[in-house]
Amino acid sequence: MNAEPSVGSDSGPTGVLAEALYFDSGERRLFAWLHKPTTGAKADVGLVICKPFGYEAICSHRGLRAFAEAASALSVPTLRFDYSGTGDSADLDPEADQLDVWSKDVVAAVEELRRRTGVSRVCLLGFRLGALVATLAAARCTAVNSLILVAPVVSGRRYLRELRTTRLAASMGSDPAKLASNASTVISVAPPGSMEVSGFIYSAATLAALAQIDLSAAVTLPVSEMLVMDASSFPMAGAWAAQLSALGVRTKYLALPGLVEMIMTAPQFAVIPREMIAATSDWLRALSEQQTQPDVEVGRRLAADAPSPLAMMSLSDSASPQSPVTERPVFFSSDAMLFGIVTEPRQGETRRRAVIMLNAGADHHIGANGMYVGLARHWARRGYVVLRMDLAGIGDSGTRPGQPDNDVFPPAGLDDIGTAIDFLRTRYGAGDITLFGVCSGAYHALRAAVAGLPVNRILMVNPQNYFWKQGMKLNDLQLAEVVRNPGVYRQQVFSGSAWKRLLTGRVNIWRIAKIYFNRPLLALESTLRDLARFVHLSLPHDLGSQLLEVDSRGVRMVFVFARGEPGIDLLKLEAGSAVTRLGERCHVHIIEGGDHIFSQTGPRALMTKVLSEELSARAVRVPGRAELERSH
Repeated sequence: MNAEPSVGSDSGPTGVLAEALYFDSGERRLFAWLHKPTTGAKADVGLVICKPFGYEAICSHRGLRAFAEAASALSVPTLRFDYSGTGDSADLDPEADQLDVWSKDVVAAVEELRRRTGVSRVCLLGFRLGALVATLAAARCTAVNSLILVAPVVSGRRYLRELRTTRLAASMGSDPAKLASNASTVISVAPPGSMEVSGFIYSAATLAALAQIDLSAAVTLPVSEMLVMDASSFPMAGAWAAQLSALGVRTKYLALPGLVEMIMTAPQFAVIPREMIAATSDWLRALSEQQTQPDVEVGRRLAADAPSPLAMMSLSDSASPQSPVTERPVFFSSDAMLFGIVTEPRQGETRRRAVIMLNAGADHHIGANGMYVGLARHWARRGYVVLRMDLAGIGDSGTRPGQPDNDVFPPAGLDDIGTAIDFLRTRYGAGDITLFGVCSGAYHALRAAVAGLPVNRILMVNPQNYFWKQGMKLNDLQLAEVVRNPGVYRQQVFSGSAWKRLLTGRVNIWRIAKIYFNRPLLALESTLRDLARFVHLSLPHDLGSQLLEVDSRGVRMVFVFARGEPGIDLLKLEAGSAVTRLGERCHVHIIEGGDHIFSQTGPRALMTKVLSEELSARAVRVPGRAELERSH
């Protein structure tokens, strides 16, 4: 790291004139980004973005940011935010009716946007379930005079059927006995009557509310103007849009490409829907040109109650309500503006211990299924300063000049991690640093330790590769496929659907051939590398030698895998007998019933327990062999 990190900003820009902030919605604080007009022109119309929920929110994060930046470029101030119990906002009672709470959150967001910018009219832009929430909120807020709804949930019952189908598809192949066996050992489970889909929970009250909702049955609408956009691949809201026009609502309906690629595609492959953004921009431009009477009262309130430039949120724990932890957004940089959320322990904590959480794939800093948020708050209550950061080009961090965004393995990733370490040392006096990551985040943690960055331990969950060559693409053949897929193919020999895909040309036979060709070569290479280590011959890209070197520096290494993950066998093949020679500083844990991102509550809670124990354990040097498996 050649440049000193900048550590002076708790609230500042990322992208184009965006401010990180918190605002109140009832008793909870919500996290938001305010995208200010790039021209500085006085605006009369503002935009509040109502995100979808669950995995769709994870996938669409980059796209929603693009919508917000496009609107601000039109001099339309825009607020995008996290509902209660989601993202970086405060937790929500697991038994609450999420639809009711979230619609109130939208109303609070509208008022916050008006308070900070003085706009008199607000348009709500909602996606999927967020479109339904926006419609419900508009009925509660007179300042909302128009809606832009993208693939809206019109029928709650139909949406529930979609959720059950998704849940069923995800559970296929799981062992119910293993999942049940974890129930007695986990920290928490989903509340009774709720539904867990892809790691996100819909409360029983929410499910009941959804079952009663049918927007097509409404005889009046809360706004007079609407833009409804559907995915061109499966238009679902066309009939409802026609019904709106019949009710007297000025409605424009469009079926455009890009929705599936933005909202239903893994973040590392997600694509920004340019045509939908262009249509939204045209709509907002026409809306801004409409003349209205300025709201003088809003302007007075804005001048009398200017927002604080600092942003933070206190989070109380039922066990110790007098000692809350604190969260705040932070910006730090060397040659790219990096963003993160820091969760600080209670005041008076003297142990200088810190954890840095690294992106899993292109998921932003909340992690897959929001896992990082819960872990950060859990560990902060145990005395750790926890930084959930976005690497450059991912999430809400800036992109380096000349470099692409959304790069899961950025060339300068080590620089970003080093800058974060310097930030925690400078700002918090941290002397004990832990790196944590899932999948590619685990890879970055390992590479940082191998590179000699000053860390004390690395916690790695389900890494799928241990080396990455610059220039490779995510859809190139990976060693994880070479390890895992032969077994998958054997299971599909008697599958009629698998043979049908093969005979109809929907299977890449050349890729399968390469996998079977590389599998014995990988085993042979493992044997040769073991032999080279035995005769003390140094080979490039040798995982075993690198792990031994990391161990010799006193860095504690912890691998946590879900049973069946290819990273387990890949570790044994690439590190060979070196794994068994590692000391007590290297532990490998296998958790039953989990998937790659620990999307289910039970296995994820058990993973939290294992990681927390390893985080607090002292690295004691004990002669002997490392345990290859500690099953849970």
